[in-house]
Amino acid sequence: MIGRKTMGRALPLLLMILALVFFFATYNLLTVIFQYRSFGEWVGVDSDAALLFDPVIEMPKNVRKLNAKAPFHVALTATDAPYSKWQCRIMYYWYKKQKDLPGSEMGGFTRILHSGNPDNLMDEIPTLVVDPLPAGMDRGYIVLNRPWAFVQWLEKATIEEEYILMAEPDHVFIKPMPNLALGGYPAAFPFFYIRPDQNEKIVRKYYPEEKGPVKNVDPIGNSPVIIKKDMLEKIAPTWMNISIRMKDDPETDKTFGWVLEMYAYAVASALHGVQHILRKDFMLQPPWDLETGKKFIIHYTYGCDYNLKGELTYGKFGEWRFDKRSYLRGPPPKNLSLPPPGVPESVVTLVKMVNEATENIPNWETL
Repeated sequence: MIGRKTMGRALPLLLMILALVFFFATYNLLTVIFQYRSFGEWVGVDSDAALLFDPVIEMPKNVRKLNAKAPFHVALTATDAPYSKWQCRIMYYWYKKQKDLPGSEMGGFTRILHSGNPDNLMDEIPTLVVDPLPAGMDRGYIVLNRPWAFVQWLEKATIEEEYILMAEPDHVFIKPMPNLALGGYPAAFPFFYIRPDQNEKIVRKYYPEEKGPVKNVDPIGNSPVIIKKDMLEKIAPTWMNISIRMKDDPETDKTFGWVLEMYAYAVASALHGVQHILRKDFMLQPPWDLETGKKFIIHYTYGCDYNLKGELTYGKFGEWRFDKRSYLRGPPPKNLSLPPPGVPESVVTLVKMVNEATENIPNWETL
């Protein structure tokens, strides 16, 4: 038998071991990415979403409890062009498939149609019609309507959820989506081509030095982002105004080009003191990301071109290809051919998911 004295000496050690086991088990449940901004604010995760704990750096305050459900409303802006319509139909199909599965915190859904008039998808997809910018103001840059559309939607709609996911038509939900935001810290995907630090001269036109260092401007766009509704209500008008100012400035317009509106959201957020948790697992972008892994969204913005050996021929039409721009005037046909052997799993998954959606969406060919 173990004596009381031995037990007395062993008990503190046992309790310490149990505490350490509990500590690491609890923190491995967290799926936030740490992005260092300033001392005492942020921590991070490794590639397997395990916590990288630093006892000097504090967790954000008012973080949601791990077991607390926080549904988010899925919102995407769209036009009535065939190109936008068929992408929205596929996106909504996969939203419905994933919404009620275990692990999902997906709430309601709205397509924010900024063409000014109802279209033939009103009965298929929950839609709110808003006005486009005044004629000529977007100067051919249709994305400039996005922030203005969100401003109108937030003013007109009754949104039950506390959080909003800003998504896009060319997003496909691979798996049930949890709420990646943590309290007052929204979650966003970091884009490698959004580099405020490398464009400081231009960024400073809209984010003056007295507001803080340029590193406060996150390397993100507005989508995908999960954010509290009241926070977005403050950011959206600023986002809209900065987008227009950037488009009106020739130097900014030339430098930022098609990602101008993304920079505008990043700057607007920083002006309101909002910084995002950067989640690389938020989405993947074929053909550059090869595996779906633990990601949640496929973003098929890039063309996928391969020869019959399965080798990427990006920038050159492949013997096999899938590019959304091939279907500007109408939807892709059902039962697209699968990629040849050797093509990355991410591309194969994308085509299979497109095929499933087109096979099951009624009246697919009619838009």
